[in-house]
Amino acid sequence: MRARMKNPVAVVPAAMQPVQALARAAREQGVPEELLEMVHLRVSQINGCGFCVDAGLKNLRKLGESDERIGLVSAWRETPYYTDAERAALELAEAATRLADRADAVPDEIWDAAAGHFDERQLASILLTVAVTNLFNRLNAPIRQTAGAW
Repeated sequence: MRARMKNPVAVVPAAMQPVQALARAAREQGVPEELLEMVHLRVSQINGCGFCVDAGLKNLRKLGESDERIGLVSAWRETPYYTDAERAALELAEAATRLADRADAVPDEIWDAAAGHFDERQLASILLTVAVTNLFNRLNAPIRQTAGAW
């Protein structure tokens, strides 16, 4: 597999700094780094972004996550490896990524479950992580950004 072009934020360098600043800001709101990486990984799996899935796997390994927790994030509902808070964050991430899948993009039950575990700043952190990940997925997948090329 070969990338079709350079990443758009590399082609338009003025875009890189604000995107990176947004990603950094999202990670500074008190949500564990491991959880935000799981959110990143799950969103990237949904969107089929091989580059971002690869990055998420490697980042979770660097953070010391187990093979079970990394490998089964796509099946988080059916496995015992995640806390209730992690499950709520992953469910919110899925709903916020699949906005068109239902009339009420993020139903109250999903929102309330997440809000039961996270304060407003932390919810903002999760949503910003979802948004930035979706941005990168939508840049990397169309250009066929090569997994491992980072």
